[in-house]
Amino acid sequence: MTANYLTSTLWDMLIGRIDGPLTLRLVLQPTVASFLAVRAGLKDARIGRPAYLWKVFTNPSYRYDLLHHGWKDVRMVFLTAFLLDSAYQFIVFRWIYLGQAVIVAIILAVVPYVLLRGPVNRLTAMTRKSPSST
Repeated sequence: MTANYLTSTLWDMLIGRIDGPLTLRLVLQPTVASFLAVRAGLKDARIGRPAYLWKVFTNPSYRYDLLHHGWKDVRMVFLTAFLLDSAYQFIVFRWIYLGQAVIVAIILAVVPYVLLRGPVNRLTAMTRKSPSST
């Protein structure tokens, strides 16, 4: 087996999840992760924290705390995505591929959270700033 064949098979298996059983999870899990990201972004703006992803990359001293807090928010969605994808795999493939379940869980839970938390914080902070007095 070549690497190209394995990549093609992996890609086909991942794309195949769009059809078939348990497809509602492909909408519900990113929605829940987005809700959690919005809630965390609003809280960040309220207490004056900088944008989440920016701070993770630019300030190593806060990185652990930010990643730990983010994981606390998104871990249940991640675990649910992992378990549901494992169930999907067992139904469709009669086997569970752990690597694929992790990839799907990251895409459905972590990516929406990370992409939304910082922008929600920034937008909220910009709209809450009081106009300058003249």
